[in-house]
Amino acid sequence: MKPDDVAYLTHMLRRRSGMMLGRAKPEFIEGRLAPVMRRFGFKDVSGLVAELRHGRDALARAVTEAMTTNESSFFRDRPSFDVFEQLVLPALLTRRGSAKRLRIWSAACAAGQEAYSIAMLLDDHKLAAKGWTIDVIATDISAEMVARGEQGLYGHFEVQRGLPVRRLVDHFSQEGSSWRVGENLRRMVTFRPFNLLDSFGWLEDIDVVFCRNVLMYLDHKAKVGVLDQISEVLLPDGYLMLGSVETPQGLSNAFDPVPGSPGLYVPARAALPRQAVG
Repeated sequence: MKPDDVAYLTHMLRRRSGMMLGRAKPEFIEGRLAPVMRRFGFKDVSGLVAELRHGRDALARAVTEAMTTNESSFFRDRPSFDVFEQLVLPALLTRRGSAKRLRIWSAACAAGQEAYSIAMLLDDHKLAAKGWTIDVIATDISAEMVARGEQGLYGHFEVQRGLPVRRLVDHFSQEGSSWRVGENLRRMVTFRPFNLLDSFGWLEDIDVVFCRNVLMYLDHKAKVGVLDQISEVLLPDGYLMLGSVETPQGLSNAFDPVPGSPGLYVPARAALPRQAVG
């Protein structure tokens, strides 16, 4: 790959998604872009970049989606789900007991494993049968990943990663060599393509935002913008869940950490009831 091509891709990705290529090797970039080149009929990256320079938006979208990281698994980074299950959810069930409504956002959801993992934990409490309205909103910049999440169909290897056998039996049905998420979970989750650099105006009154292992891929400006917008859509007594190595420190003053719970944050100055922090 030509250095000029790498520089152009780097600039385009930062502008369109906030993502940083960093020191990505040419073979990594070429591997990610291979499906796009086949789809649009390019023999090499140079030809693809030359066309990008002419402003083809459909091609730019496809390149951006191809370069984003879509790695995920059910109950990935289990300690985060333990915190949600043991601390966050009990507190919210108490606070929302009158309204009986929960809105949870899984940002950068990839193929939906995180969103369905959340739905499984909610289903453990049989909230729908108790009259609760549950909205799990799952978004990703990749329309292909969102479509996969809507289908709720996963291969054998995918369901083996992080998914206990009991939950596989309870919540999935086998279709050939694949497994489909049960209808009760699919009713809880709404999928939508969404770029985190766009306006969050369509989101409101969110109880929990899962934005794990996302900020690490964004440049400084994008990180600040994402955190600022999350602070606007998150309820004053809501929760933000980041990856265990991510922090708003130095980026935003809108969040305070919850002691003893890595990756968990609450809106700054929020009055957190004693029972909610264990």
